[in-house]
Amino acid sequence: QNVYQRRADLIPSLVATVKGAANFEKSTYEDVAKARATVGQISPEVVQNAINNPQDFAKYAAAQDSLGSALSRLLAVVENYPQLRATENFQTLQAQLEGTENRIAFERKKYNDAARAFNTKRDTFPTVMIAGLFGSRFNEKPYFQAQPGAQNAPTVNFSP
Repeated sequence: QNVYQRRADLIPSLVATVKGAANFEKSTYEDVAKARATVGQISPEVVQNAINNPQDFAKYAAAQDSLGSALSRLLAVVENYPQLRATENFQTLQAQLEGTENRIAFERKKYNDAARAFNTKRDTFPTVMIAGLFGSRFNEKPYFQAQPGAQNAPTVNFSP
């Protein structure tokens, strides 16, 4: 959750840098702003309960995926502006965003490993019998899954 927050915090600076240096496609900026707003509207209670509620988990994951997709489109638009790619501010923000995306991938893997271990343990004897006594508290934990088309990485080239 904290890594997602870091990404959300970096976005306004990245968008402002791009917007200030390039008169880029309005729809791309609006997509990023809308996706960031959607993520911001998810209440802390929903985020906290997402681990135990598959619907909340799906809502949270979909909002984060939408934001990631909008950022990819923004960075693809930047490819058309070599003067922007050359600025130190943009390069710094790009490096921070890349590091944040790597942290998100690491945390998703760590979560999926923990969910897999929980689900495996939950389904073994005698845990399966004990879990049955406690109801929904021991429901199978959902996994983060890649969004459709994620196997096809967007082509973004920042070289001059």
